[in-house]
Amino acid sequence: MNLSKSKYTLGIQCEKILWLDKYKSEVKEELNNDQVFDNGTQVGILAQQLFGDYKVVDFNSNLSKMIEDTNNYLKEDYINLCEASFSYDHNFCSVDILVKKKDEYEIYEVKSSTHVSDVYLDDVSYQYYVLKSLGLNVIKASIVHLNSNYVREGKLDIHKLFNIVDVTETAKEKQESIKDNTDKIQKYMENTNEQIKDIGAYCFSPYECPYFKYCSRHLPKNNLFNIRGMQLSTKIKLYNKGLVSYEDLLNEDINEKYKQQIEFELYNLEPHIDVDKVKKVLDKLYYPLYFLDFESYQKAVPEYDYMRPYEQIPFQYSLHYIEEKDQELKHKEFLSEKNIDPRRLLAEQLVKDIPNNACVLAYNMQFEKMIIRNLASIYDDLKDDLMNIHDHIQDLMIPFKDRDYYTKEMYGSYSIKYVLPALFPNDPSLDYHNLNLVHKGDEASNSFINLSNMNKEEENEVREALLRYCELDTYAMVKILKKLKEVTK
Repeated sequence: MNLSKSKYTLGIQCEKILWLDKYKSEVKEELNNDQVFDNGTQVGILAQQLFGDYKVVDFNSNLSKMIEDTNNYLKEDYINLCEASFSYDHNFCSVDILVKKKDEYEIYEVKSSTHVSDVYLDDVSYQYYVLKSLGLNVIKASIVHLNSNYVREGKLDIHKLFNIVDVTETAKEKQESIKDNTDKIQKYMENTNEQIKDIGAYCFSPYECPYFKYCSRHLPKNNLFNIRGMQLSTKIKLYNKGLVSYEDLLNEDINEKYKQQIEFELYNLEPHIDVDKVKKVLDKLYYPLYFLDFESYQKAVPEYDYMRPYEQIPFQYSLHYIEEKDQELKHKEFLSEKNIDPRRLLAEQLVKDIPNNACVLAYNMQFEKMIIRNLASIYDDLKDDLMNIHDHIQDLMIPFKDRDYYTKEMYGSYSIKYVLPALFPNDPSLDYHNLNLVHKGDEASNSFINLSNMNKEEENEVREALLRYCELDTYAMVKILKKLKEVTK
């Protein structure tokens, strides 16, 4: 098998991922990584400019052509070459940025992350191995990653946007193990019959495995991997002890919240409601009462002034509100136009829509508070009104997070996407699956980002879908609050 740097790192995680990719890819689950891929592409292109003029080896499905083009370019004494491609003993790699200075070479692996992780070290070490094995004098290996502290002001400054971390010594230390790893992977791939490989931490880290559902098909429906909140290391430890099913865990010394989920699902228990504690949450609420939910997107490269890499940028909100007790429910909403910085117009509209000192409800208020603080930090003229909203936000999630209201249908989660169907199982108007196009947060983010790639008819349809999705988020809070009032009467 011909390895690449991505296949090598996957093979280190678990050789069976590569085997299933080759022999049984039909059982693979599709994981939504489109935005991750788009961010990586944009970051990679920007990083190519870090060292001045450069040339790019064009992609070709015929890898030999890429290697040939690389060799032709490297006849120059000084060159910054992107996607420089090499092969040694069935090990292929394309180096993101290769800097050649006469007979000395520097490797730069570009990552769209804001930190250096172990898997990145394996990646660059593999490239170091291939180039050194070919006789190239590699004097430096580095990882280029985004600087999370960079705040854009004016023209994008790529030298401040990126951090460059020298990992040469680590790459050298890993050289002895790379040959062993590649041999182990190649030997595993020679098997045409599927090998048994037990579940382990490598099923989840460093990358989510698209074959976990297939590899765990022997487990009972109610198994420890379905327990919400339990640390992976704890799950693996219990699994290795043979404690897999909910029945196995009943007498184990585990957190009471985990045991509660197990018992409720095993014994089909009735809802647990601590009326006094739920009332304490409700007693803090007053009118006018506003239900607020933001939708946001993240970009690796900050598009506008006063943005950081991967900052949550709000582009939409929904606002249901009741001005006085027993009055009618009203609704307002905001959705930014495409291809503009959405923050200023959103902030201006928000302070118009929510009066000072109003009671504001959010579900998981830390997110809404973070968005508002970020807006207040860049719009000084709106700061007082924004922070007034911020300081009057209360959290509707608390009774469910604290398990003061819990049902078996919540499956250990306090996410609104679990709580809502648990409380209203037969209400199609509250079912996110019945929405058009946009059913969850990441779909909302991706849909907004992709508006610029749509024709007018498609754009109008997606904008309507975004509005209805966000509206359901706040209407869901209205219904949840009504339910809490009912059960505490």
